[in-house]
Amino acid sequence: MKTNEEVLNLRFKICENVDYFIDDNGIVTLFEKQDHKVQNILRKLKFKIPMYKKIELDEYCSSVFILLNGKNTVEEIGENLELKYGQKVHPLYERLLLFINHIYTDCKYVEIIN
Repeated sequence: MKTNEEVLNLRFKICENVDYFIDDNGIVTLFEKQDHKVQNILRKLKFKIPMYKKIELDEYCSSVFILLNGKNTVEEIGENLELKYGQKVHPLYERLLLFINHIYTDCKYVEIIN
């Protein structure tokens, strides 16, 4: 298990295969391809199943997602969020690490940079 210091010094970047769009307000919309075998069969049977699932992130998650560029550490991202949003983001690192862990482990949207 990594120490707190090691975790705060991790750098993440968005994977190359992730499609996303950033609107004028800085809100990120992720496009997740739906190409399961069953979905493809149902499409051939003329069922209306979209090729992409749209996932719109909220204001805080969008800010974090944009900062995951491979240059910023987790600690720098946290400091940036605290400057931008103040007390609204507390408990800061618990929430930040939970979100990053989810998009890293479950969704595979980001990868760790050495």
